[in-house]
Amino acid sequence: MRFIAAIVTFVIAFGMIAYGIAQRTILAEPDSITASTVVPNDATVSVISSKTLKALDGRQSVTIEGPGKVFAAYGRTEDVLAWVGKASYNRIGINSAKTALTSKLVTGTETKVPDPRGSDLWLDEYSRSKSLNFFVNVPDDISIVVVSDGTKPAPNHLTISWPLDNRTPWSGPLLVGGGLLLLIGIGIYLWALAHLRRSRGPRRKSPKMPKVPRQRGYKPRKTGAIAAKGGRRSTSRRMIAIVPILLVGSVALSGCSADLWPEFMTGGSSPSATPSPTATVPVGEKLQAPSVTLPQLKNIVARVSAVAAKADAAIDPELLKSRFEGPALELRRANYAIRKVDNTYKAPAAIPAGEVNVTLPQQSNTWPRTVFTVVTPTDKTVPPVALMLVQATPRSDFKVDYATEFEAGAKLPGGVAPANIGAPRLPDETKLFTLAPAKLALAYGDIIEKGPTSEFAKYFDLKNDALLTQIGFDKRKELQAKVPATAALTFANGNGPGENITLGSNNAGAIVTVYLNETFTVKPVEAGASVNPEGAVKSLSGITGTTKGTVAVYGDQLLFYLPPASSKNKIVLLGFATGLISAKELP
Repeated sequence: MRFIAAIVTFVIAFGMIAYGIAQRTILAEPDSITASTVVPNDATVSVISSKTLKALDGRQSVTIEGPGKVFAAYGRTEDVLAWVGKASYNRIGINSAKTALTSKLVTGTETKVPDPRGSDLWLDEYSRSKSLNFFVNVPDDISIVVVSDGTKPAPNHLTISWPLDNRTPWSGPLLVGGGLLLLIGIGIYLWALAHLRRSRGPRRKSPKMPKVPRQRGYKPRKTGAIAAKGGRRSTSRRMIAIVPILLVGSVALSGCSADLWPEFMTGGSSPSATPSPTATVPVGEKLQAPSVTLPQLKNIVARVSAVAAKADAAIDPELLKSRFEGPALELRRANYAIRKVDNTYKAPAAIPAGEVNVTLPQQSNTWPRTVFTVVTPTDKTVPPVALMLVQATPRSDFKVDYATEFEAGAKLPGGVAPANIGAPRLPDETKLFTLAPAKLALAYGDIIEKGPTSEFAKYFDLKNDALLTQIGFDKRKELQAKVPATAALTFANGNGPGENITLGSNNAGAIVTVYLNETFTVKPVEAGASVNPEGAVKSLSGITGTTKGTVAVYGDQLLFYLPPASSKNKIVLLGFATGLISAKELP
């Protein structure tokens, strides 16, 4: 019976081990499901919607193949479709059985699109030649755009794979249980062998035999061979015991993976996608999405910084046009013109590619879009730079409209909304604040001209205003005193051609950028007298002397915090950038 028990135990043990191994090999299910298609149309763009990407659970592996360049990017669905615009494109879907991708041509009026590489709309992008593979795990509102170069047909071989849960949670218990049962079977087998040896021989009493005559003793001859202790049968039995032990040990080690065990035995849970955090929206209120995400903004700032650094070094205004416009472009372009004549003239403040400390995107699903940010350089001795960036159309890049140095110690009262919520852009004539944004530039200009006696002085915090010490009332008096008696210096203020930009901040306040132009006119007051420009005016105008006089215009980019009308707080100048933007002879 002991041998029978051992044999039965061996059979069950090897059966459990064999089935546990089979679950991981010949009986294992596929680890992914794949759907693909060959796009029959020659449209230059293909769009894979989020519905298609999330047709099955799990991270998506996307493979795109084509004869030439292969480019893919993903972004918010509304941004992707806005970039596609009126161009014809292939809408990639999936069949009802979720076994194959489908393609439907959406006809448009355009057959070409711009080169999509480096667009500010993309959350991420990929580019290779002929074949491209990447992994994504997109939320519901994200789509993928597929392009070659914008003029040739989009790559036509598309494949998406989703992972399948092919875990075998009972293979581990089967392998380890089978191994333990095998050890038990070996124990029973050895027990049976031991019992058999003890019970070997006849059970009846053997008859007495006559005594054999005693022989004389002798010494056996020595031999070189030493017999193995226990004989061959003993050695073979030990080997029989060692092989299963090694087998069980290897099986036990192979069963350490969590995929081979039930969840209640590992204390874990099945892997699942982690949803992206979303902002809490008040009940009954639907907010538009922020213009950019923080990763997008970091890429945008890095690109702007690279363009500015290259243009500043080369003193090339044409390079600036791809990333600058409005007041920021006007000031830098004039600075370049002066520096080409006078290399000692101070260069404009660099746009650092440092840490993005403040991010306030406009809440907008349409264009133009605006975002405000403050960038801190890695060199802590250099002041932070505040940028107001605007994207005019889906296919254009964000450009710097305002670039101001942040005032030392300046703080945003109450702070700004989180980057994943953003803020609305408010109209110039809104009456929610101490002063309407449309009146802000000229009100500040009146303080520059009249000092503390200005009617607007009571609205502004003038104690910590560094700009007034440079261009304010007292400074203007000094400049007038330096003009020869044969000439007269007069001033005028006006709104610059830049657009006022107002973004709401916390505590019902606003972040506002405005553009003020200061005009300095120098005229002779005596017959035959002449005016001799100096410094930057001379370099920019090219005039060494004139009897007509000169007019110089200075551009002031101003960044303010504007408190709500109900607040007792004052308007604070957060940052500024000022410089000569034009100089010429009077007609």
